[in-house]
Amino acid sequence: MEDELEDKILYQTLSKSHMKLLSKFAVGVTPFNSSLSYAWKVMRVYLLKPEVLIAGLLICLFVLYLQAAEVWSRGFIGRISSSLGLGGKGRSGKLALLASAAEKHSWDERTSGSAVYAVQGRRAKMEDRFVISENINNSGISLFAIFDGHGGEYAAEYAKNVLVRNIHDKLAQSSAIADGRSPMEGSKSGGADCEAESKQKKPESEPQEEENERHKVNHHNAASPSATASEGAQRRQSFRKSKTEDAIGVGGAGAGANSNQQLENDLLSKYMGNASPARQQLKKNLLNGTAGAASTVPEAKPKTYEARCYVQNGSINFGKIITDEVLAADHDLVEAARKLADFAGTTALIAVIHRSKLIVANVGDSRGVMCDHKGNAIPLSFDHKPQQVREQKRIADAGGFIAFKGVWRVAGILATSRALGDYPLKEKKLVIADPDVLSFDLVDHRPQFLILASDGLWDTFTNEEAVAFVRERLDEPHFGAKSIALQSYNRGSVDNITVLVIVLKNGRYEVGSSSD
Repeated sequence: MEDELEDKILYQTLSKSHMKLLSKFAVGVTPFNSSLSYAWKVMRVYLLKPEVLIAGLLICLFVLYLQAAEVWSRGFIGRISSSLGLGGKGRSGKLALLASAAEKHSWDERTSGSAVYAVQGRRAKMEDRFVISENINNSGISLFAIFDGHGGEYAAEYAKNVLVRNIHDKLAQSSAIADGRSPMEGSKSGGADCEAESKQKKPESEPQEEENERHKVNHHNAASPSATASEGAQRRQSFRKSKTEDAIGVGGAGAGANSNQQLENDLLSKYMGNASPARQQLKKNLLNGTAGAASTVPEAKPKTYEARCYVQNGSINFGKIITDEVLAADHDLVEAARKLADFAGTTALIAVIHRSKLIVANVGDSRGVMCDHKGNAIPLSFDHKPQQVREQKRIADAGGFIAFKGVWRVAGILATSRALGDYPLKEKKLVIADPDVLSFDLVDHRPQFLILASDGLWDTFTNEEAVAFVRERLDEPHFGAKSIALQSYNRGSVDNITVLVIVLKNGRYEVGSSSD
């Protein structure tokens, strides 16, 4: 017992002596200067504690384990994928799956100088329509169009089949007259006589701006690109201003707010009353052929004129042709939609190329962009949005209002301020179909290509991004139209996406086929 007790006392004495020596060594190490001395004291107090050292060691081991596990699993899964022929990994594999899903519901058309690619995307239905009509009746005139429908397919389909046919025929007849040939036999003139138009013309002494205001068309002189640029800058500036001005001006109070709410309720009841007894009865009356007369007196249809009325000194007024045909088609569409109780509408983006002239007419928020010889993005159209100062004033003058519901909407319903169709909003002219028409001289700009697209693309791409993206892919079969449409889908666009790319060489469009 005494020996064991002596051994314990000796062990404790040696342990204490050892710890004292270590403590003296640690305390006795003095740094060379005061700053290092302070750092050493901090490290000795906080970092050299046993629990801190142990915790740090465990963390390092855990990080090394995670790194080793990640490398091992990545290599193992990669080997399995390779052996099964799955290919692709990570983000590229996910993008490939998304693209494959988008391509299941897609449409395309290609010619030697243009291509269009359309995907239904994340929408339940495909409401976009497109048109490529090259070298109409060997006239050298080519027509391209994008129609972005909303509220159903009826309006976009009507525009594609009726509006385009009317414009197509008028262009063919006008071209024949301008070239000194008689229009093709069997073709219908389909318009009022020029004398009827001349009676309505204003005296020549009145400024041309009044005529443009009457049609709500902005004609840009092809010979003055600076004017076009300045107009575009002004419109962009007005758009920026409107973001703050509209936020203040839209929300009126008192009686104004009450009347706005009443108007919105009335319009919404027309739009959303699909299952209402009144609409069901209307459908029955139409099916039975007993539909009553319209409650309101229909407006007079806008006039279109004979093809020769649009030709002067061998030059065709393309902007006037498109404007007149769009307004006439919209009138017919609204009347037909009213009878069918169909509330669908559509935008319209129409481009006509003839020799060195490019004419672009726009109704709504589809958009065109040109890539010039320097690679710059030049707008071919400007979106019609309710928050723009010009559009907001027009809507207010018509007795309407705009409201913010996710985006600015006419009467809290429609996100574009101009469209074909949408007949409940046409009753008070809250929404109109008057196109803006811009003209460009291709010799001045020497463009490489044009992009026409529905807003499904522009929700995820800026003008500059789209031009840069397509410019790198012009050697693809669809001239980049397919790639950018799928890329827009991959970026999360929730709308139908239609992209039409028109390639020009030396500032000219070389047609590859002839349309009848």
